[in-house]
Amino acid sequence: MLSKLAIKNVALIERADIQFGEGLNVLSGETGAGKSVILDSVNFVLGAKADRSMIRYGESECMVKAEFLLPESSKAIATLREMDIDTDGEIIISRKLTEAGKSSIKINGNAVTAAMLRSVTDSLVDVHGQSEHFFLLKESNQLKTLDGVIGAELLPLKSELSELLKDKKDVEARIALLGGDEKERGRRLDILHFQIEEIEAADLKDGEEEELLVKRNKINNLEKIISAIREGIQALSGEGGVLDGLRVTERALSGISRIDAEYERLYEKVESVASDADDIAQTLSDLADELYFDEREAEETEARLDLIHGLKRKYGADISEIQAYLEKITAEYELLSDCEGQYAILTAEKSKLEKRIYTLCKKMTELRKTRGAAFCKRVTDELKTLNIASAQFEIAFKEYEEGDVGRANANGLDEICFMFSANAGEPMKSLGKIISGGEMSRFMLAVKTQLSDVNEISTYIFDEIDAGISGKTAKVVGEKLARIAKNTQIIAVSHLAQIAVMSDDEFLIEKQENEGKTLTKVYALDEREKTKEIVRLLGGTDRDEFALKHAEELLKQAKEYKATV
Repeated sequence: MLSKLAIKNVALIERADIQFGEGLNVLSGETGAGKSVILDSVNFVLGAKADRSMIRYGESECMVKAEFLLPESSKAIATLREMDIDTDGEIIISRKLTEAGKSSIKINGNAVTAAMLRSVTDSLVDVHGQSEHFFLLKESNQLKTLDGVIGAELLPLKSELSELLKDKKDVEARIALLGGDEKERGRRLDILHFQIEEIEAADLKDGEEEELLVKRNKINNLEKIISAIREGIQALSGEGGVLDGLRVTERALSGISRIDAEYERLYEKVESVASDADDIAQTLSDLADELYFDEREAEETEARLDLIHGLKRKYGADISEIQAYLEKITAEYELLSDCEGQYAILTAEKSKLEKRIYTLCKKMTELRKTRGAAFCKRVTDELKTLNIASAQFEIAFKEYEEGDVGRANANGLDEICFMFSANAGEPMKSLGKIISGGEMSRFMLAVKTQLSDVNEISTYIFDEIDAGISGKTAKVVGEKLARIAKNTQIIAVSHLAQIAVMSDDEFLIEKQENEGKTLTKVYALDEREKTKEIVRLLGGTDRDEFALKHAEELLKQAKEYKATV
């Protein structure tokens, strides 16, 4: 559940600290007071796209922090542990946004990306706004909803189908290489043959280019190298050079080395240095004997490098890429060389894959039909409790045949349509063609009720779920929310007294002006203040005794109803 929400410098809210309860939390207030700002803040901290316009005017950054309390078995806790983020059942998410557009996100003090955040919050909160009505009216989204109801049971089938589709695509690509008439294949074979011979004739070796570049560098600097070596030889072994000096020193110390251990150590050091210097001088002399300019070798080195660079321009950025390209075109050459035989093999393989894809799609369809029928019944039952007594809801599946496999994707071949009728004697039609605003609100509530168990969502947020309803229907919706809130936390924005009276915690969103600034404040209401807010929602005033008694009666009835749930 969402236990605390802290908002700082978001739109008209300078600062707000809200402590939500476990059950039904209702946010009410005048239109334009800032209720939507609360929901925008929740969406922001859950990982929605950041928008700098949400930062309060005159401030450099905004911040939202949300604290969740969850059971150890929850999916969100498991996701955090996979990220190596410690948690004892509490998840604290904080997100900041600066005027420069920089966003920083932390979960339990650990910096995370927006993608990591969403992988955690997807199983924490479901925010339902008015735009979701339109989401469900679109038939392509109805399949997503049904698959959400089925859940994990469908995932292995989708995974297997994705692999089969990938294999089919690979086979089709190989078949495409056989396309065209005999002349086209002949021209392609000539090109491939030339490329294969050109690369194979080069006989490229791994690391060869690097060795050639080192050799060329030596050739280009040969004069400088010879001069440096000769100068070193002269300094070491020439007349009056280092070796002469070391030998004189060696002879001098030899005569006193037995007098004292320190002199002996010095003598040994000079002897060692003289030996090393002599070795260096000999090595330099050997190098000097080997150094000479070989014009033929220089030309061969340049020619080999030019050949490699030419192949790189044509076939790859380095030798390993050229070798990979050679493997690819060799396989294509062999394929085209045996065109008829390969075509028969590949088309048989494709046919076999298509049969497996079709069989798997049928399994997915049957699973969707079975689970969909049960889902429709549950939603219909919910709708009847929401004052749509004659509700009928079914899922229509478009038929398909094996020949349709070509349009299959990772979701299979199913095209579905939610069919609905709210009134007795009326035929079922497409959901978007007949459902009213009030019916849609109740339909979404019924669907969300069924999805809550599947998705393990701990908190549902409804933005004006009461749109388009009033009177008895509003009372029924309020009772439904109260029942759901016994097991799942609900945060609902509402303008109706019939829903507000059912709240376990009531919050008033109020806009105020102070010293020329407009601020939105959030107040947790006690029983007396809640009664006053119910009077306002009923259209009464503090002095309206009838409205006060009506509010008190509604609150009494709500309390009695909740006691029976």
